Amino acid sequence: MKFGFYDNFRPCLIKSRGVVDITDLVGLGKGVPPQAVLENLIKNYAKLTPKLKALEAKGKAISFSKVRLRSPVPRPGKVLCGERNYCEDVPIKPIGPMKSFFKSPEGIVGPGDNIVLPKFKTRIYNHEAELGIIIGKKAKNIAVKDALKHVFGYTNAVDVSARQPADGEAELPGAYGKCFDTFLPVGPYITTANEIRNPNKLRVRYWVNKQLRQDYNTSDMEHGVAFFIATLSHCMTLMPGDLLLAGTNHAHLGPLQNGDMTEIEIAGLGRTANPIKDSLKRKWKVELRNPQDNMDRRHASKGKPHGGTWPFQKPYAGK
Repeated sequence: MKFGFYDNFRPCLIKSRGVVDITDLVGLGKGVPPQAVLENLIKNYAKLTPKLKALEAKGKAISFSKVRLRSPVPRPGKVLCGERNYCEDVPIKPIGPMKSFFKSPEGIVGPGDNIVLPKFKTRIYNHEAELGIIIGKKAKNIAVKDALKHVFGYTNAVDVSARQPADGEAELPGAYGKCFDTFLPVGPYITTANEIRNPNKLRVRYWVNKQLRQDYNTSDMEHGVAFFIATLSHCMTLMPGDLLLAGTNHAHLGPLQNGDMTEIEIAGLGRTANPIKDSLKRKWKVELRNPQDNMDRRHASKGKPHGGTWPFQKPYAGK
């Protein structure tokens, strides 16, 4: 099944011809935050499945032309992102454990919402199209073999990034350049995990003004989705509704600037668009990053995500 929110964050099923309202089934009353509604749906999904399937089959659909889709993950408790998690077809062996960073949940926007470039001096703003993973049940110290059982579903996500300015200019500490408001487009819906046979075999594409920029497969991950989830669960407790971004292939990244129309599509997860707004109307030359610039990347067997070692075989000693 496919779930989302529409208009004033009313919960819905997504069908080919429109949305089916499920507020009466999963709604929690007036004034309840939409994220709480999503988490209630996730926690009670098994029990609700028969009624949801009945609505999916016979419920009256409202045409997409009459509704506004919203982010299917409105405000997760945590957003965790894989850092340099793709091999990028560079023949260099893996160098160590998976890395990750936090991204602000306040950056989330939905289908059609503006991505607003802030008035900050930066080298460039880039797009990073990524697979989004929605946690379905509490995960703490879990094994890799059990990790995908803790996934509720998947969605499209974009890690918009402000690159550090030139040397000698003010810098953003840590990952702050990824944490501006509107820097996390998500949607258009969540596809439940049972409909995605293998999250490490999905084509990811991203367009800017109809120019195809990113086109890669999640099979190129160095650390696969299951390993990513399991490793994070050994550092912190993952909760239902938390959002993980699995990283991106950095080849062919380009600038985002005022007036651009961006689109992302991942196999089985739909397609959504977001316009770029910049009150300063800055311009960058459109030069796409060459894959051969990524010779610092790790490389596992092409098409087979590296299983990693830490923390499951031996502690990482920093070497």
